Amino acid sequence: MKKAFVLVVLFVFPLVAYLFFASGVNNFGKLPVLTEKIPDLEGFEGEAKLKNKITILGFLGTEIGKMKGNAFNLNQKIYKRFSDFNDFQMLMVVPEGHEEEVEALKEELGTLSDVDKWNFAYGTHSEIQTFFNSLGTNLSLNDSLGTPYVFIVDKDRNLRGRNDDEDEGVKYGFNTTSVAELNNKMEDDVKIILAEYRLALKKNNANRSK
Repeated sequence: MKKAFVLVVLFVFPLVAYLFFASGVNNFGKLPVLTEKIPDLEGFEGEAKLKNKITILGFLGTEIGKMKGNAFNLNQKIYKRFSDFNDFQMLMVVPEGHEEEVEALKEELGTLSDVDKWNFAYGTHSEIQTFFNSLGTNLSLNDSLGTPYVFIVDKDRNLRGRNDDEDEGVKYGFNTTSVAELNNKMEDDVKIILAEYRLALKKNNANRSK
């Protein structure tokens, strides 16, 4: 009995603990809604919309070259991990007139991964500022209408985030300059929201089969 107990303590318990913490809160909670019903991108050029998509929303601004590193971090740490989910998309808002720079960025990203779910919407300066303000965050765009922060928006156009973050309290967005933040916070939060929709889909399928 003592040997069996020792084996459980040494091997089984650490494994259970690892599985629990590896899954994190993904299986045990929901990602809070911070702003409800963000307006969709009506009036913006491009076919990308927020409705019925789980969206990683970003604002590249006019200095796209300076944002290239941020886009690569996001691509490697978030997009490549979750792009197989059917309704998942990256949606970057860009000022009109920078389409060629965006195409060049897409080509570079395409050398590392499939970029089919990287979408872009083009608007005027006032349209972009008004749309950003609708998110209701404590963040702001810089002079080029860009920000290193990206946001999680659900299928109903609600901004999701954290209301009890250990560092910021309310956390509206994720800093793509920080690989650690993408790894340690954003990845987990994207897992949570995808798990929500997987669970809802399973429930709907179960109900239909009854």
